[in-house]
Amino acid sequence: MDIVHALQSLRPGASWSILGEDYENLVWSNENELPPPTEEEVQVEIERLKAEYNNNQYQRDRASAYPSIEDQLDTLYHQGYDGWREMITEVKTKYPKPGEG
Repeated sequence: MDIVHALQSLRPGASWSILGEDYENLVWSNENELPPPTEEEVQVEIERLKAEYNNNQYQRDRASAYPSIEDQLDTLYHQGYDGWREMITEVKTKYPKPGEG
């Protein structure tokens, strides 16, 4: 996460430009109704976004571990709901949601 992500999160749809990664190089458009966020607000948002990203690692792990939709449908057809549920539960157990493991 960086200043660009933080600005997009703090002021969605706002017009601005920045050269590099330094807050001092932020050019805020006169068209924006809201004032630019302070440098401190941007830093706090960067840390919040990093924490959110890290806390959702289990989602990314699960997404790559789940069988394809075709394989899931095949399991449903041949093994029924219980077989499908078992297959999905294995992935959820391997990559638990924080606080559930």
